[in-house]
Amino acid sequence: MYWKLFYTFFKIGAFTFGGGWAMISIIEKEVVDKHKWLDKSEFLDALAISQSLPGILAVNISILTGNKLKGVRGSIAATLGTVLPSFILILLIAIFFAKSYNNPIIERIFKGIRPAVVALIIAPVLTTGKSAKINKYNIWIPASVALLIWGTGLSPIYFVLAGGIGGILYYRYIKCHFKNQGDKRDGVS
Repeated sequence: MYWKLFYTFFKIGAFTFGGGWAMISIIEKEVVDKHKWLDKSEFLDALAISQSLPGILAVNISILTGNKLKGVRGSIAATLGTVLPSFILILLIAIFFAKSYNNPIIERIFKGIRPAVVALIIAPVLTTGKSAKINKYNIWIPASVALLIWGTGLSPIYFVLAGGIGGILYYRYIKCHFKNQGDKRDGVS
């Protein structure tokens, strides 16, 4: 199982360009659809936790997945699988391209990759939005939070905490209030 964790996350790390959000849809296909290590709601929870923690999103998800399956050793196997391809690639770039960094051909290659990275980031944002049940009635919440983060320069953690507190208050007081009102109308005391 350790080898399977390592190999799965190594594949993800080796064949995904753009990091973070660009990797989410591939991680979801492997972890949820193919191997069924996490179900859809566990994956969304892992994604939310991974975004809230410091560090690389894909590494955080691999740690959570590995830990769920095989504890600390599973986390180590999955994490090594995730980071090793990037480490090797960066090492090779540092060795072979250090002298040719100002080469116009190399610059064009990296500029050509940029639009593909943007597309790779947009795709998982849209699928995650659908999974989180974002629709035309509640899209204003993530949009306004994104604008507030951008406009105020505050850390996203403040908004995550505010959202958590707001969710607790909503479900504790408003949902219970409406449930109690319904029980009173139905004659339940």
